[in-house]
Amino acid sequence: MEWIPHPDAACHNPITMPLTIAAIQSGTDPKGPLPPGAFHRTLEEQLTCPKCHVTYNLIADYDESMGRFFEEESHKFILLLKKTIQRGHDHNHQLTHLETNGVVVRAVGEVIELPRPKPEEPPLDGWTYHPRHAK
Repeated sequence: MEWIPHPDAACHNPITMPLTIAAIQSGTDPKGPLPPGAFHRTLEEQLTCPKCHVTYNLIADYDESMGRFFEEESHKFILLLKKTIQRGHDHNHQLTHLETNGVVVRAVGEVIELPRPKPEEPPLDGWTYHPRHAK
């Protein structure tokens, strides 16, 4: 006897593609193809870097994003993208197109090398330098 999964059980359906969510920095174009799907939908939620005002738009497959359990299923994906955006702040948000399938986050396209700001040098007058006391 062959086991046949229920038609609503998308996780057991071999035809269904796994969910992939892309995060694209606002004001930039995608650096590569968007996640697989016939139509794409920009989600209402935007991810913002907590240290600056850089925002990322989330894009997912239309059919997947309109599913009943999408909010619960996508929670892990969004947390991975948030963590990556926070870590990207230290590198001046050089990655403008990110994608995740729930396991890893990958950068799409090439990395843009932006000039890093030079750190301020401490005064050389013999006093101890501490950034909190800098003017």
